[in-house]
Amino acid sequence: MVPNSHFTRRTLMQAAAGLAVSGLAPRAVWAQERKVKPAPDMPEPKYIDTNGIRMAVYEQGEGVPVVLCHGFPELAFSWRHQVKGLSEAGFRAIAPDQRGYGLTGGPEDVSTYDLTHLCDDLAGMLDALEIDKAVFCGHDWGGGVVWSMVRLHPDRCLGVIGVNTPCQRPPGMPAVTPSEPSLIVMSPNYYVNQFQKPGRAEAVLEKDVRKTFKMTLTRGDIWNVDKFKELPADSPERQLNLLAMLERDTFRGEAFLPEEVFDYFVETFEVTGFTGGLNWYRNIGRMGQVFADAKWEIDVPCLYVGAEHDVILRPSSADGMEDFIEDLEKYTVKDCGHWTQQEKPEELNRVMIDWLKRKVSV
Repeated sequence: MVPNSHFTRRTLMQAAAGLAVSGLAPRAVWAQERKVKPAPDMPEPKYIDTNGIRMAVYEQGEGVPVVLCHGFPELAFSWRHQVKGLSEAGFRAIAPDQRGYGLTGGPEDVSTYDLTHLCDDLAGMLDALEIDKAVFCGHDWGGGVVWSMVRLHPDRCLGVIGVNTPCQRPPGMPAVTPSEPSLIVMSPNYYVNQFQKPGRAEAVLEKDVRKTFKMTLTRGDIWNVDKFKELPADSPERQLNLLAMLERDTFRGEAFLPEEVFDYFVETFEVTGFTGGLNWYRNIGRMGQVFADAKWEIDVPCLYVGAEHDVILRPSSADGMEDFIEDLEKYTVKDCGHWTQQEKPEELNRVMIDWLKRKVSV
């Protein structure tokens, strides 16, 4: 899960900058050596050498390329519905297991998981696939990557789709007060803070991987705005103290994934662990350095898709994006939590395909 955008881009970034980023992960995360299975119901993956890693890429269809970037704790497999839907609609769907995840894995050095590396991975992937430009679509942390891609590699972008994740406001531009206050009670227990120290979150997340996904990949409970508001301010839920929540034996969230889909996530992360994805969080403090020379104005068509019950990335977190994106459309998926492309795949496909055909189809 990507951090709340307002805390990440403002207060949280300054706090995270003071946290030491260790150069040593608890263990290597090279997945190819650890018997990760290819995702079911997906095309056969191909392997591409890019930016010092061997990236697993699932690709299907012909036409305008659409690169699908997953979040935490997810995989290219999270886009299985969109790979099928986009390819059938006349687009070339490309979904990589990104650095540190699944069949791709990644190096031990924590500093190689910043947004520069993550975006350079995708630029190198385009080179290997002989693609000049693509539409970049990202969910959760993948949304952070694609909004960074249009600023760090604007010459490679035909357009951007952010699913749940809004775009960072340019520095120096007057702040916008969101139309609704954040529901999260910030404290040292906030999960992003807990993820900083190598090994701390791994010890909890990897103790029982099935239990970890049983809590996170759900709808309702913590992914319901009305229920979330009713919880006490000092509760682990309101503080998003995910590690404390995982210490419980029962969860109230509703499972919505088929058992075989759920099993693939569990089996994959039982092999790879969570270190690769956690390392993305451990580079939050370096964002200012990454964007020092970025192109802040965005002049390609953009689509933001929010979800009504995402308590971390509220649809209101996209307020003010019109100030720096000339061609922007917004859409909110009703009765949906954080895992939009898996929870409401048909609706998301419809919205994406309609936008793509109007804005970038050639």
